[in-house]
Amino acid sequence: MKNGVELELCIERIVPGGYALGRFEDQPVHVPFAVPGDRVRVRVTGRRKRRLEAELLEVLEPSPLRVEPRCRYFGECGGCRWQNLSYAAQLDAKRQAVEQAFAARGLLRGVEVAPVIGAERTWFYRNKMEFSFGARRWLTAREVASGERFDRGFALGMNVPGFFDRLLDLHECHLQSELSARLVNGVRELAREQDWSAWDVRKKEGYLRHLVIRTPERSTEVLLNVVTSSHDSERMEKLAAFLRAAFPQVTTLVNTINSGVAQVAFGEAMHTVFGPGMVRDRIGRHSFEIAPHSFFQTNTVQAERLYEVARESAGLRATDLVFDLYSGVGAIALFFSDHVRLVVGLEIDAQAVAAARRAAAENGVRNATFEAVDLGSASPARVLEGFGRPDVVVLDPPRAGIHPRMAPWIASLGARTLVYVSCNPETQARDLELLAARYELARVQPVDLFPHTDHVENVASLEAVRVPF
Repeated sequence: MKNGVELELCIERIVPGGYALGRFEDQPVHVPFAVPGDRVRVRVTGRRKRRLEAELLEVLEPSPLRVEPRCRYFGECGGCRWQNLSYAAQLDAKRQAVEQAFAARGLLRGVEVAPVIGAERTWFYRNKMEFSFGARRWLTAREVASGERFDRGFALGMNVPGFFDRLLDLHECHLQSELSARLVNGVRELAREQDWSAWDVRKKEGYLRHLVIRTPERSTEVLLNVVTSSHDSERMEKLAAFLRAAFPQVTTLVNTINSGVAQVAFGEAMHTVFGPGMVRDRIGRHSFEIAPHSFFQTNTVQAERLYEVARESAGLRATDLVFDLYSGVGAIALFFSDHVRLVVGLEIDAQAVAAARRAAAENGVRNATFEAVDLGSASPARVLEGFGRPDVVVLDPPRAGIHPRMAPWIASLGARTLVYVSCNPETQARDLELLAARYELARVQPVDLFPHTDHVENVASLEAVRVPF
C-alpha cells in the first residue's frame, strides 16, 4: 500500500512501543495518539516489516476510554503519548505489555501478571527532566494557525518525535513541577536577551546544549545543570546572578561541558558555579546524594513502592547475605539492609560506588558494603571467595538488560532467590528465559513510575529449582 492512502480503522488495543493497533484487511496498522475503542481516519506514512504505520487524521467515533489531554503540546511532543487515555486503561495496557513479553518466552507457567500498582499522583511526579536547546524550532499546529511570526532559530524544549534536529519550544510541562516550567521559561528568556546561541545539530555549532533540572521529592533543594559546548565563566556568572535574583529556590548550579557531536547531557568536564554541586532525596529512611549525572529513579514516591515490592518478593531472612548487582548509588541495597545480615553492592561505576559508601555511612548503615566490579569480566569464583555464597540476588540493570554471558554468571552464584527489577519487560523476559533451567518464576508485579507514557517498571522474583547447584 502506498504512502498517503487514507483508511478508516477501529482501534483494538495498545501494542508494545505504545502505539494503538488497528487492522485493514487483516494487516496490522500502528497509529500514535489513538485509543482502544476509537474509530479513526488515518493516513499511511510507511511500512515496517509486516505492518503499516499511519498518522491520526480524525477521530470519527471516540472511545469511552478517551479523556481530554491536559497539555497543549499533546500530539506533537513525544514526552507523554497517553494523556488522552484514562489512567485505568493505561495501567491495563501496561499489564498486558508485561504479560505479552513474558508469555512470548514461555515464562508464565501457572504464574499470573499482577495488576499494575498505580501512582497516586499522575502529574508533576518527576524529580528530573532534561530539556534540549536547538537552532531549529518546530511550530505547532496552533502556532501556525495563529498567524504570528516566530523566531525559528532558537528553541528550548523537547525533540519532535521522528526528528532529531527539530525542537518544540515548550512553555509548559506537567511532568516535573510548576517551578521546573518557570525555570525553563526564565532561562530561555535570559539566553535570548544575552544572544547566547543554541546548538545546531546539523552544523555542529552553538553554545547552549541541554538544561537538566533536578527537584528532589523529599528536600527543598534544586539543581540546575546547564550543558554547553565550552566553558565561559562570564556567561555562567550572569546565569548565576539571574537565578539568585529570580529563582532563589535553586540551591546549586552546575555547568557540564560537552564539546563533542553526541547529543548527550554529559561530557568531558563539569564546573560547579555555586552551591554543593548535588542535591539530596530520600527513599524509605535513607537519604542519598544525587550528583548531576547520577542515576536515581525519577519518581521518588513510586520508586519507594517499587523497592518495597522487590523486598517483599525476596522473602528476606535476618541471616541472609544479599548481592545487589548493578547497585548504582545503593538505593536498593540500603532499602534491604534493615532486614538482612549483609548486603553487597556490585557496580562498575566507581563514582556511584563512592556515593553508595557515603550514603551508607551517613545513614548509619553498617551491614552494607559496595565494591567497584565489572560484572562482565569478574569471575563468580572471585566474588564468592570475597563474600561467600549469597542467599538472595537482586539486580536492576540498564534498559538493555544483561549481557547473555551474565545469565550463567548469575546462576553460578547459587542464590535461593533472584529478584530482577527492570524498566524494560521485553529484555527482562529475554534474560529470564536464559535462567529458566535453574530458576522458576514465582511472582510478576509491575509498578507504574511513568504515568501517561508506555513505560513500566516490573519486578520478577524467581526461586531456585535446586539448592545448592
